[in-house]
Amino acid sequence: MNYENLGGMHLIWWFFWMVMLVWIFATPWDIPGQRTKKDTPLDILKKRFAAGEISKEEYEESKKILTGD
Repeated sequence: MNYENLGGMHLIWWFFWMVMLVWIFATPWDIPGQRTKKDTPLDILKKRFAAGEISKEEYEESKKILTGD
């Protein structure tokens, strides 16, 4: 093995990949255009009710089912 190459350019590549991994996994979830969290079923239900896709009765019935009340 040639251990002379462990410094120099190799060190720069190790640093580059460590920075990339930290950036990928430490990026906040709420930055626009970045990763987005998935909506929960209750969030989807609220959006459908707000958009007028379902009635108040359907909303309340579905909410009871989802929350276990």
